[in-house]
This record gives sequence, C-alpha cells and structure tokens, in this order.
Amino acid sequence: MRPLLLAIVLLASMFTVACATGGAVPQPFPTPGPRPFPAPDTTPGPVARTPAQDLPLDAPGGISIDPGRALAGMALAYRGVPYRTGGADPGEGFDCSGLVWYVFAQNGRFVPRTVAELFRTGPAVEGNELRAGDLVFFNTTGVSPSHVGIALGGEGFVHAPSTTGEVRVERLDTRYWSGRLVGVRRIE
Repeated sequence: MRPLLLAIVLLASMFTVACATGGAVPQPFPTPGPRPFPAPDTTPGPVARTPAQDLPLDAPGGISIDPGRALAGMALAYRGVPYRTGGADPGEGFDCSGLVWYVFAQNGRFVPRTVAELFRTGPAVEGNELRAGDLVFFNTTGVSPSHVGIALGGEGFVHAPSTTGEVRVERLDTRYWSGRLVGVRRIE
C-alpha cells in the first residue's frame, strides 16, 4: 500500500510542476485600490477563535503585521507572471515598475508608476538597513536608475526582469546585481 501512495504523490507533484511551467496565464485581478476587509466569520463551530482573529490587521487593538513584509509577500505571489513592457496587471504581465505599482496599490499605498519617479520617492536607505518592502534600484542600461525590485529582506528581491523573463526572485549579492545596484528607497 505504501509504494502505491508514494507513486500517487510523485505523480501529483509532477503534474503540479508541469502546470506551473506549462505557460498557464493567471486570472486577472481587480483594478488596484484599497481592499476591503472580509467580514469576520461568526458561524459557530468547534474551532475556538480569539477576538483578535476577528479584527482587521490594522485595526486598533488588532494584530499588527509589518507592512514591508506584507508588500514582499504579495510580490512573491506574482512569481511566474510574464514580463510585458508597460504591464501593470497580473493577467497581462508586468514590467518592473508596474509590479511595484500594482503590489503597493493592492496594499492601499499609491506610488508613482515609473522607475525614475519611484527613485525620487521616499528616503534613501543604507544597504545595511535594507528590510522587506524596500525598493532596490539598478542601472541595467547605462541610464541610472533603469530597473526596480522589491526587497524581501536579507539578500533576496523580487522583480520583473526583462522582455524574455517573468517575475522572479534574485539575490542582491550576485555579481550582476551587486555591480548594478544604485540605491535603496523606503516608501513609508
């Protein structure tokens, strides 16, 4: 019985990988804007709930979550979305600043749409103070800055890299990206 179960699990995981790499197009999401919090579940049931679970994340007395981590987490959710010049929607694709604009808008934070405008927004951050949600800027074309990503904390960042790529995670400490880093900004 155990070998049969193992075979089923392996086949299911192979199918999942094939779906993820098979070029499936994500379904479009609503236009960026503030998202309303869902109504709390008041259905009685066997699961014990604490009062804090019924509060929105930013409600007074509610659970507080680091906004930078929320931004980074949302950006990670779009890994695999194809690059599209001028793109700012997961259903169509993203360019680098379109990904930043969309993720921030989905978190109720409105930022400029272009790399140059984003680079002039928010205070500069020293590299050793980098945290999740910060914007990392690069010179990839000889025009500085020309590319932007969202820091994940540590050495990782998520971005929409090029016309042949898709939204993915990279490391800041690689030779390519560390040699092109021109600044970090924090949008508060």
